[in-house]
Amino acid sequence: MTRRAVVVERFSKGTSRTTGGSRGGQVNQRGQGRSWVGVNFWSRTGGPRMWTRYDAAIVRQELAVLAEHGCNVTRSFCYWPDFVPEPEHLEPSVLERFRDFLDAHVETGLGTIPTFIVGHMSGQNWDPAWRAGRDLYRDVWLVSQQAWFATEITRRFAAHQAVVGWLISNEMPHYGGPATSDEITAWARILVQAVRAGGGHQPVSLGDGAWGIEVTGRDNGYSIRALAPLVDFIGPHVYPMSDDLVRQSMAAALACELSASFDRPVVLEEFGLSSDFASDENAAHYYRQVLHTSLIAGAKGWLAWNNCDYDDLLDQDPYRHHPFEMHFGLTDRNGKPKPQLAEIARFSRLVAELDETGWEPIAGEVAIVVPEHFERVLYFTTVDYRKDIRDNLLQAYIAAREADLPVTFVRELDGLGGAAKLFLLPSAKLLMAPSAAHLVELAEGGATVYLSYFAGSAPSQIGPWVPWLGELFGIRHQLRYGLVDPIEDDEVVFSFVEAVGDLTRGDELRFRVAGTESSRAFLPVEPAGATVLAVDGHGRPALLRRKVGDGAMVLCTYPIEHMAARAPRVNPESTWRLYSALATSAGVDRPLTVRDPRVITGRLRTPVGELAVLVNASPDQVEVTLTTIGAAKYGRRRAEPGKALSQLTLPPFEVEVLARLA
Repeated sequence: MTRRAVVVERFSKGTSRTTGGSRGGQVNQRGQGRSWVGVNFWSRTGGPRMWTRYDAAIVRQELAVLAEHGCNVTRSFCYWPDFVPEPEHLEPSVLERFRDFLDAHVETGLGTIPTFIVGHMSGQNWDPAWRAGRDLYRDVWLVSQQAWFATEITRRFAAHQAVVGWLISNEMPHYGGPATSDEITAWARILVQAVRAGGGHQPVSLGDGAWGIEVTGRDNGYSIRALAPLVDFIGPHVYPMSDDLVRQSMAAALACELSASFDRPVVLEEFGLSSDFASDENAAHYYRQVLHTSLIAGAKGWLAWNNCDYDDLLDQDPYRHHPFEMHFGLTDRNGKPKPQLAEIARFSRLVAELDETGWEPIAGEVAIVVPEHFERVLYFTTVDYRKDIRDNLLQAYIAAREADLPVTFVRELDGLGGAAKLFLLPSAKLLMAPSAAHLVELAEGGATVYLSYFAGSAPSQIGPWVPWLGELFGIRHQLRYGLVDPIEDDEVVFSFVEAVGDLTRGDELRFRVAGTESSRAFLPVEPAGATVLAVDGHGRPALLRRKVGDGAMVLCTYPIEHMAARAPRVNPESTWRLYSALATSAGVDRPLTVRDPRVITGRLRTPVGELAVLVNASPDQVEVTLTTIGAAKYGRRRAEPGKALSQLTLPPFEVEVLARLA
């Protein structure tokens, strides 16, 4: 029996379940077919110390407000120092309060996901007094104490109706720090087995934030590739800081996309913001953007951080020294809902409709390639390489969404293949030699393969680690060893001398220039079999195409994605138009386009039809023109059902979900 079949069988027989699918399936609320939509929970009476300051009446008030606004689940925390004041001793009063807490969930119609090793919380680490500096991963006795704790809690509460899942830790990379992948994986295996030994039949994951190298490019030992076989879902925690409005709102979607490569459902396990950092109006905008863009990115569950504010705990750590942590709540200090909670309620209604039949993103005809160098620390490479890759991937992903492309990610380490008609290698400095050779095979099979040149931002080994550029793309490059060819203009203009998709002769694309001394560089080339499609402002080839078999190899001589990634407040920028033209030329199926890069689009497939999600990622009111192909028609799901739309108005940062009518 396959791993996926085991997961399906285990949870369909139990009270919660995961189900298979192209994006790894779903995690559902107890026996109701409801995807998780909820919050991370600490009561306002105590924050992390709620178990010693427990107020049952206030807890019920807090849960009732969440239930009234569409939440069906909380993530709860077994604060380790209070639960286990001495080795192998559970505090009876805390257990009694925790049981009442679970009972309160049942009373209000909610489930909860208890989290075991809560040593890190909101900007501070909290040790049981008896840890005495022992290593959380390597000390056998301390690992056994963690396993004992997980087993004892599951043994007592796994049968409780409120429990719908389990998490091993809260952001363990902050608490235990980095270690080798072998050490982390062994620790995780022991803890997951401890949950099963205690009778925990619900879905389980680690609570680590999905901060492993496969998503972040930073190697902390929490390899998602190694850990995915042990868990039932993957849970990104995403709190971006940015210099661009669209990158800020799309960071969570990228984390979900990158987490979805490993045949497990993705739950956006933490996201949110402090009201100290955003106005109420802009906080609601951010929630709306993140919820809907992560939906089209493949997320199957959502847990906001967090339920309430903690103004009355201003003298208590961590709020004393991290005061902004007091104000991440969906309700204020008195339990009054903030606008963000209204966005959760609205989104919950949409997810409830989708749950009636199930859904999955429509993706795959366009593939962004994740280089193997991103998820492996290979010899004599630097973290700067991987940071560049991640930033370039995010910018390419934004451009693909702006172009209404059915985009997914393929990992070079897993092999470049599949049914994609267009492969995008954005600002690609690093590619393994066998993959470079395989690119031609993809083109011979009918795909269009696009690669943009990138010398790298680090001063070491300047230049492309992509062999056979000349043979692959039909060019002769004019590079000089150890030097770059600097882009001296502040703006690069591509002038098209041949038609590409819907770009015609004479069309121009403009790109803002940014980057370091080495990355702000172009590739000087002469065509040697390739056709020049566009030239720069100096008449030099900027875009070239070599026809190969039934497909084509397309080379961009400028790192346009990287330049955009290094430019503040740049989106939307012109890369989307190039990607759209390449997709048209490659025959990518896009039954609906909006032709306005301020609007992010994605489509969902359900058993009863297709939905299109339109997200206005801008502060502008956008008059959207819907362009459809063939017989395709789209309309509103409720207002004027059955009436096809050709135009609609999207207010700033608003969302519209349309149904395909034909």
